[in-house]
Amino acid sequence: MDKRLISPVAPQPMGLVRLSRGPEQEEEQVKPLDWGLIRRLFSYTDHIAEKRNMLVVLTLMRAMQLPALSWFMGEIIAGPIARHDTGQLTWWVAAFVMLAFATDGTLHFRHRYGMEIGEIVVNDLRSQLFAHIQRQPMAFFHRVKLGRLISRMTSDVQALRVGIQEVFFVGIVQVGQMVFAAAVMIYTDWVMFLVVAAMAPVLWHINRHFRGRLSQYSRASQESFSRVTANIAESVNGIRVTQGFAREEMNAGLFRELIADHARYNIALARTSARLIPLLEFNSQLFIVVLLILGGWRTFHDQMEIGNLITFFFLANLFFSPIQNLGSIYNNALVAMASAERVFQLLDRKPEWEDTPDAVALPDPRTGGQNNAPGVRVEFQGVTFGYLADRPVLRDVDFHLEPGSVTALVGHTGSGKSSIINLVAKFYLPDAGGVYIDGREIRTITGHSLHTQMGMVMQNNFLFSGNILDNIRTARPAATDAEIRKVLSDLECLDLLEELPEGLDTEVGERGAGLSMGQRQLVCFARALIADPRLIILDEATSSIDAFTEERLQKALRVLLQGRTSIVVAHRLSTIREAGLILLLDRGRIVERGTHASLLEQKGAYARLHRQFLQTDDSG
Repeated sequence: MDKRLISPVAPQPMGLVRLSRGPEQEEEQVKPLDWGLIRRLFSYTDHIAEKRNMLVVLTLMRAMQLPALSWFMGEIIAGPIARHDTGQLTWWVAAFVMLAFATDGTLHFRHRYGMEIGEIVVNDLRSQLFAHIQRQPMAFFHRVKLGRLISRMTSDVQALRVGIQEVFFVGIVQVGQMVFAAAVMIYTDWVMFLVVAAMAPVLWHINRHFRGRLSQYSRASQESFSRVTANIAESVNGIRVTQGFAREEMNAGLFRELIADHARYNIALARTSARLIPLLEFNSQLFIVVLLILGGWRTFHDQMEIGNLITFFFLANLFFSPIQNLGSIYNNALVAMASAERVFQLLDRKPEWEDTPDAVALPDPRTGGQNNAPGVRVEFQGVTFGYLADRPVLRDVDFHLEPGSVTALVGHTGSGKSSIINLVAKFYLPDAGGVYIDGREIRTITGHSLHTQMGMVMQNNFLFSGNILDNIRTARPAATDAEIRKVLSDLECLDLLEELPEGLDTEVGERGAGLSMGQRQLVCFARALIADPRLIILDEATSSIDAFTEERLQKALRVLLQGRTSIVVAHRLSTIREAGLILLLDRGRIVERGTHASLLEQKGAYARLHRQFLQTDDSG
């Protein structure tokens, strides 16, 4: 195990365990039809065991009823029809009709229960997958492509639905049909059945020859589809960059390569399957020919009655007919196994770190209302951190922020400002040193309790589909319309949003596309403040707002941020000057700290950076 996996700051019982931080592992290759995966998949039916068991019974009944119908037809032909016995024929036909109705009734409930159970399992799997993904730390989303996650939730889970509804239970019917047909054939004429039994090793060798390649192509097809999905998601999210740099043709070419790769695997899978299925069918037809010759010879020599021969051929047809279906079922089973492997690998993937059982909630002194609780105390003690094990971006960082203070983080791109924010928000854990919130090491605090007392406004905040009120209410679902309007009024931006065509009921569109950048930021400010946070993090929060709106907003923020601990990352001097403490970072270290005036007097790195600000900041 990597020696960095367990942080040296806090003792193991009270800390958070670092489980991994390496690149995404290659998916383990498993054998086709892994019974461990099948058992695990069907463990999702344990809470509906009664319905599942009933379905198994119905499936076995269906497998017995089909050979029984064929046996009935043979007996009717060889008996009443051959003897011209009208009375017996009526009773036999009536019995056949009753059995046919029972068979159709069994099919109805088998199909219905199969569909219901498949839907229940898929629903549970998707819910579990979504909850598992939501619990992952930020590093997970930085490494795993969106398309892979979408593929797991959609195509992979859908393949499992097919595996349960069609492959498993239909496969049982098909195999059961062959077994019961074989049993009746043995009873009818065991010598003739020896010819049928001779086919078993031939079919086994054919399947063994093809199943390895089918499994390989199935898994490769699923993987290539994940790459296609990932490319689509990335292309849609980056469409502005694509069009801005005229990369449409280049991106289209890359996508064509991906879908060509996916098509190549699908074609290879189809060709292999197309060779397997005709081989199976040819063998079945070949053995029918052998049965015709042998059956005819035995009938000519009075070793077999013509009625039994007819019955035997009905049953033989019932025995061989599933063979072609089983080839397709086996192919679908391989796809389902590959999907189950991928889904369970994601579910089994442990978070890089997680709250230990003895982590406690951060005490919350808030009692309701706006700004009625003191801000949090934040302290960094010798913090070193890197997103990769051998590339630290923060080195031995020390500072402390008093409750209610406003601190600005300043520095060039890559200096470590965002990393400090990520550590304060507990999106990541330090590799060395400690981060303390109200005197408690952050590993000993549950992430949920910290996040409920924190508000964040980023440069590119995300808005969910819905209207403005819905998005602001995300931070506090119980907030009333009146409370939301009060927050917007306190921010002095209520009029700017009410000017929209439908006011606060305006739909924001996907990712907020229905609003301007400035309007989105105003919604995000209100969303952060409606939760009455004790800690506010502003990361380039006013960069998308025009100077006039920012001036109004700065006045409101001075009032609203009072008493709250605020960490601000900004390039505008209008924001930096208001800070009680400025931390200047360079290559992961704090090189200067102090107020705006004191740092200018030092005539050091901040003063030089200030001169650069003056050249680009209108407020300078």
